[in-house]
Amino acid sequence: MAIWSKLFTLGRAGAHEATAAIVDANALRILDQEIRDADKAQGKARDDLAGLVARRRMLEAEVESFRAQAAKYEASARTAVEKGNIDLARQVAQRIADLEQDVSLKAPQVEDMRQAEEQIHTAIAATDRKIEQLRREVDVVKVNESVQKAQATVAASGAGNSLGSAADSLARIRERQMVRGEKLRAAGELEDRRTGADLDEKLRLAGILPGQSSADDVLARLTAPKPTLQIESRTDTKTSES
Repeated sequence: MAIWSKLFTLGRAGAHEATAAIVDANALRILDQEIRDADKAQGKARDDLAGLVARRRMLEAEVESFRAQAAKYEASARTAVEKGNIDLARQVAQRIADLEQDVSLKAPQVEDMRQAEEQIHTAIAATDRKIEQLRREVDVVKVNESVQKAQATVAASGAGNSLGSAADSLARIRERQMVRGEKLRAAGELEDRRTGADLDEKLRLAGILPGQSSADDVLARLTAPKPTLQIESRTDTKTSES
């Protein structure tokens, strides 16, 4: 008998675990439905509050009507007393008493309903704030859930390792490009030395390359005096010969 009891307990434990797993797997859907249910309840509460306000206003108007009638009958009763019509004054007084009794019964109900309205309105406002806060928290949880699912998918598919391999491949390509660039630069330097272009470039920069004139050389040539003395000496020679 004890074995059957333990097996039954084990079955209930398994059912509980299965139920808990289902609830956990659908927690966000359940939470969304609970929020919708709360919104629906809030809507009904607002409708009930509107009905309560309408009834309170009707009762309030009725009480004000009783008070207005009592005030009117008081003036009539005084007039009847002044004219000596006591029987009529007594009838009017009875009507005033009935109206005052109605006011005394219904005026507290109006006040109670007004207090109930304030309490319900406060409760509705507080529940609205809680629902709005819950919605924001659910949005955060949904985003976190999406991010974690994406991370789990990446981890399960090995994409993280693929990304790491891609980064390594990119680094190796850059290294090969740098080595190739250095080789091309070194080959160019060797070619310049072989053809003498490197030496010519050094002479050009030093300003001593044959056939090359600098700005100072050109300026000196332009500002040099013309060779007029040789012409004059030739003229003198021709004169002496004649």
